[in-house]
Amino acid sequence: MNDKNKIIFGLIIFIAIVTFPFLYNLGRASTVPEPKLSEKAKAAKECIKPKEDMKQEHMQILDLWRDTVVRDANRVYKTSKGKTFNMSLSTGEDSCTGCHENKAEFCDKCHNYALVDPYCWDCHIAPEEKKPEEKK
Repeated sequence: MNDKNKIIFGLIIFIAIVTFPFLYNLGRASTVPEPKLSEKAKAAKECIKPKEDMKQEHMQILDLWRDTVVRDANRVYKTSKGKTFNMSLSTGEDSCTGCHENKAEFCDKCHNYALVDPYCWDCHIAPEEKKPEEKK
């Protein structure tokens, strides 16, 4: 039992090292970013699903759309209210980027916060950011 003091000291150092990141960041949590909507998206007032559903399920929806377009050659999505949308990330006024045109303010803001690197833009061409004077 001659090493009792060394063991206790070692445990204290270990606990301090393990808990340091948590204690250091205590009370410093950043707020969850809110995606910036374009004027067209604000005017539409609704997406293909309610806002909360889209926040949670958009990747599953996009995966389903990808499979539907590629495997079934079906490019039109019809909502429960009967409204139709083009199942595309990069083309058309009635597609995702038709309303959500600013990728940096809409997509990247939340993905960077969540440390998520979506693979959408591996195949699709990312929309070009429009400058305020270019918008219609």
